[in-house]
Amino acid sequence: MTGVARASSSLAPYLSATTHTVPSVTRPLVVEFPKSAAKIVSQGRPLANSNYSMAQVFLPKSRAWVYTKATFGLTSAAQIRTAHTDIQFPDFSAYRRAPVKGAEKDQEATADSRKTFSYLLLAAGAVPATYATKVLVQEFVLSMSATADVLALAKVEIKLSDIPEGKSVTFKWRGKPLFVRHRTAEEIGREQSVDTSTLRHQEHDNDRVQRPEWLVLLGVCTHLGCVPVANQGEFGGYYCPCHGSHYDASGRIRKGPAPLNLEVPEYSFADDNTLVVG
Repeated sequence: MTGVARASSSLAPYLSATTHTVPSVTRPLVVEFPKSAAKIVSQGRPLANSNYSMAQVFLPKSRAWVYTKATFGLTSAAQIRTAHTDIQFPDFSAYRRAPVKGAEKDQEATADSRKTFSYLLLAAGAVPATYATKVLVQEFVLSMSATADVLALAKVEIKLSDIPEGKSVTFKWRGKPLFVRHRTAEEIGREQSVDTSTLRHQEHDNDRVQRPEWLVLLGVCTHLGCVPVANQGEFGGYYCPCHGSHYDASGRIRKGPAPLNLEVPEYSFADDNTLVVG
């Protein structure tokens, strides 16, 4: 019977009576409650750990919520942060314009005039700044260009009347020797009659001169850059003594290790007596 009473809670009122009639060594299953109990007073709900409540408990009552803050959380330890109220902030009123100086002023009413002034000031500064930038860039680019002495040698003018017929005169042009040869009629006829198929570097004489009587060449051997000697060699033109290259009176390679003819620079005739090279 006791086991059944333990398994079923609905039989508890009946079991309380049987404990008085049936002796048992076990303790009663249900204890009788007193008829009258003292009044139970519940404690008040604890104050939540909020910023406000912690500030009210731990901080001074005078304006504690304004200047200080208490923080509590699951992931951080409780802490109290105090604001620095003694910081002196600078006063920028001297830099503000008169129409917007003061909290009671309507800034939208004067926005157009203030923007116009700002745009005009920006334009007034942008014009000289752009011009100064242009000058700086121009000077920088010009500093990387050729110097005045190099530009002076870019072109050279030669008076043809100073060169007698049958002679070759050497000039300096861009740091290189320049050969100007006043050819005779015999030299012209001999060079024009050469069969170009027999040449190493096949060029006709008419393709190398603008006027038959004037031959303009760069005096640099096409083998290793030596300077040939005029009116020398087996073909009456130019001879390079360094490695034995022979050129004819048209500057074409005829014998020796040089692979190409002497270079013909860019030139023009300003008039009948002036040659401009470059």
